[in-house]
Amino acid sequence: QVQLVESGGGLVQPGGSLRLSCATSGFMFSSYVMDWYRQAPGKQREFVASISSNGNPTYGGSVKGRFTISRDNAKNTVYLTMNSLKPEDTAVYYCRRPSGMYWGQGTQVTVSS
Repeated sequence: QVQLVESGGGLVQPGGSLRLSCATSGFMFSSYVMDWYRQAPGKQREFVASISSNGNPTYGGSVKGRFTISRDNAKNTVYLTMNSLKPEDTAVYYCRRPSGMYWGQGTQVTVSS
């Protein structure tokens, strides 16, 4: 069965960096688009970034220039490298395979001094 498992979240100071990972299994990872979304308390889930099967990225407006999505097809893993973090980036971050609408369980990112 399809499984998506996020990791790498935590507490970071404003201006800091984190790298999230989403390890996948149960499907041919290299053939699928993969996304990152986030949800802050009291807000709707928000698109963060997407990466095509051949590695082309797309970003949401609020993270463009600060976040980088990448993938390692040999490891069946998609990454989100987050730089210049702001308090408003605080949210639960979710990995998604849009085909079939598979979601991971999420990983908490808190940006605070």
